Amino acid sequence: MDDETHSPDAGSTGAPGVSWGLDRRLQFIDFRLRWEGRLNRTDLIEHFSISTPQASLDIARYLELAPGNLEYDRSSRTYVAGTSFRTLFPRSSARRYLAELHAKTTGLLEHGASFIGHAPAIDTAPSPWRAVSDEVVHAVVRAIQDKATVAVLYQSMTSVDASSRTISPHALGFDGFRWHVRAYCHKRERFSDFVLARILDLKGAGPSNVDPGTDSFWHTILTLVLVPHPDLSAAKKRVIELDYCMKDGQVALKCRQAFLYYTMRRLGLHTQTPSDPAAQQISLSNRTELQPYIDALTASN
Repeated sequence: MDDETHSPDAGSTGAPGVSWGLDRRLQFIDFRLRWEGRLNRTDLIEHFSISTPQASLDIARYLELAPGNLEYDRSSRTYVAGTSFRTLFPRSSARRYLAELHAKTTGLLEHGASFIGHAPAIDTAPSPWRAVSDEVVHAVVRAIQDKATVAVLYQSMTSVDASSRTISPHALGFDGFRWHVRAYCHKRERFSDFVLARILDLKGAGPSNVDPGTDSFWHTILTLVLVPHPDLSAAKKRVIELDYCMKDGQVALKCRQAFLYYTMRRLGLHTQTPSDPAAQQISLSNRTELQPYIDALTASN
């Protein structure tokens, strides 16, 4: 089995006459066969609340699209993945499966939203949840959609007391731990990141005349070239190359300049001090090239 896909896009087989509902059920069949190796009509009936005849038609339709992908096992009275199984949908990829498994485990997916039936044992490294107000998130998203300015009461790291700011938001961002809103700060007259959890109060302040296209840090895309730590042994370098899907000993990672520091911090690359190769297993090979952008971020904070 492999992760090759045949469909022209991420959400459809591309076959004529396939409705959205049928397309989703075909994705379900493909997903279950790929990751659990078997499928019953009952699985379709219970997940989608459809009739037995409809489930049979769906399986027959899937067989038309992928004849070698499933076989009927008479001893167990179930359909099983064929020996020549090849995924029909991108949703059946390993990357999507692991993302869905993680979302299901952490409660981000509601019951019935996941195609996973029998999940393997899984746990994740705990991380404290950053409290975010529903009202604040809703108001910020609407402000972005409506191109509006909002007045916020913001608790920064540099002051004990919260301060009033007028901002024009244009995008959201996630640094791996916290959600931010990217916005023009009318007080400091520059674009900045504002942590959503630190917005204590918010109210509308009229339309915005700020052009998001002038946020150069947001629109500048940089390339981080990651390599194994130079002090690692050849064997360990090979392991790191496999871990990070490196080719010819390196991998390129695209990143907005606005997210450069967050990205480097997550990767342990935010300092230039010598690091222990056993703890910090990768290095940034083009640090000199990126240093002016790093310095520009430091100067803006």
